[in-house]
Amino acid sequence: MAYKNNPDKKPFESRIYLSSPTMHGEEARYMMEAFETNWMSTVGRNLNEVEAQMAEYIGVKYAVALSSGTAALHLATRLAGEKIYGRAKVNDGTLRGKVVLASDLTFDASINPIAYEDGEAVFIDTERDTWNMDPAALEQAFALYPDAKLVVLAHLYGTPGKIREIREICERQGALIVEDAAESLGAKYLDCGEWRETGSLGDFNCISFNGNKIITGSSGGMFLTDSLDDADKVRKWSTQSREDAAWYQHEEIGYNYRMSNVIAGVVRGQLPYISEHIAQKKAIYERYQEGLKDLPVRMNPFDREKSLPNYWLSCMIIDEDAMCGQSRGDKIAQYSPESGKTCPTEILEALAANNVEGRPIWKPMHLQPIYRTNAFVTREGLARESGSTRFCMDPAFDVGADIFHRGLCLPSDNKMTPEQQDRIIEIIHRCFL
Repeated sequence: MAYKNNPDKKPFESRIYLSSPTMHGEEARYMMEAFETNWMSTVGRNLNEVEAQMAEYIGVKYAVALSSGTAALHLATRLAGEKIYGRAKVNDGTLRGKVVLASDLTFDASINPIAYEDGEAVFIDTERDTWNMDPAALEQAFALYPDAKLVVLAHLYGTPGKIREIREICERQGALIVEDAAESLGAKYLDCGEWRETGSLGDFNCISFNGNKIITGSSGGMFLTDSLDDADKVRKWSTQSREDAAWYQHEEIGYNYRMSNVIAGVVRGQLPYISEHIAQKKAIYERYQEGLKDLPVRMNPFDREKSLPNYWLSCMIIDEDAMCGQSRGDKIAQYSPESGKTCPTEILEALAANNVEGRPIWKPMHLQPIYRTNAFVTREGLARESGSTRFCMDPAFDVGADIFHRGLCLPSDNKMTPEQQDRIIEIIHRCFL
C-alpha cells in the first residue's frame, strides 16, 4: 500500500529543515563591529581573526577567506593546474586538454572548476564503506590514464574518504590532490597514527561556510595550505590579481572572490560552536540509527577505526529487496506502491506532506546531463569511454548510481527536537506498511 499519514497527527506547524543555520548571538556582535568601524569591504579584523582561528583549528599554517566554497575550489584547482603544467595563456585554463580524476558522488561544485580551467573530468566510482571515492577504482583509472596528475576528492556528507589509500596511490603516480572538505569541516581522519582534520589532508584544501553547513557565514569558504606562496597566490587571484604597484596593474587573470568582512563576522561568531554543532548532529544520527534499526535500511556508513565524521547529514539506504518500483528521469520521479516496501521518492513525499524537508542523495556526476559523455571508471575498469554515452560494462557495477537510487538524506537540523525526530521516524515506518 502507499504511505498513509497517521490520522491522529497533523503536519508540523513549523517546517523541519534538512539543515538550516543555527545562530547564537555573537555573529550579530561581530557584524556590528564591522559596521561601526566602517570595515564593510574585503579587509578588516573579522577576516584576520577567522583566517588565523580556522588555520589553527584545521592544523594548517595559512587560511585564505573567500566568497564561497566554490571560489576556494576554483582557485585550488587553478593553482594545482599551474603547479603541474605551468602558467596558462590569458585566454586558456591551466588544465586545457588535461584529464583530472574526480569524485563521482558529490555536488557539482566539486567538479565544475575542472571545466572552468578547461580540463576534462574522469569520474571515479564510489565505494560502499564510506560512500566516497573508491581507491580500487582510482587504481584502475590511473592504469587507463597514466598521464593524469590531479585528483579532486570530496568527503561526502561529512564522512572522510579513504584518504591514506588514495594519497599513496597518488604519490606512486606523482599526482596532486585537491581536497574538497566543504561538507566535512570538523571531521577527523586517523593518518599514520595521528588524528587530522579534513581540510588538511590534500595538497590544496577547501572548506565551505554555506548556509546549510556545520557552521556558516551565510556564504563563504576558505582555501587552506601550509605554503605561504600558495596562500599569497590565492589571495592575490581573489582580489583581481592586482600587482604591488601604486596604480592598478594586472599581469594575471583575477577574480572577485575575497570574503567580505561582514560575512567573516558571522563565521567568527560561529567558530566557538563547531564542537557543539557536531555533537548535536551526532545525536541526530544515533537517534535515527536506533529508531530505524527494525527496518530494512542502513545509515550512511563510515570507518569507525579511522574516521570521526562531523555527521553533517544523516542519510539512509533501503535494502534492495525492500525497494518498491521507482524510476527517475532528468526531472520527474515515479514509483509503484507496494505493501511492505518503499523507496526514496515515497519517503520524501511523505516527509513533505508533513512539512518536513528531506533530499535525494547527490545524483552522481557521470549521470548528470552536462557530463554524460565524460569517462567513468569503476573498480571493474572503464564503464564509459570519453565522448560516449554508452556503458562498456554491466551498470550493476555502478555503486554511486545504486546509492543514489536507494538512498536519501534525512532531516538533520540540529534545532530539531527528539520528539520531532521521533515523529519523523514514525513517518518513515509508515512508508513500509
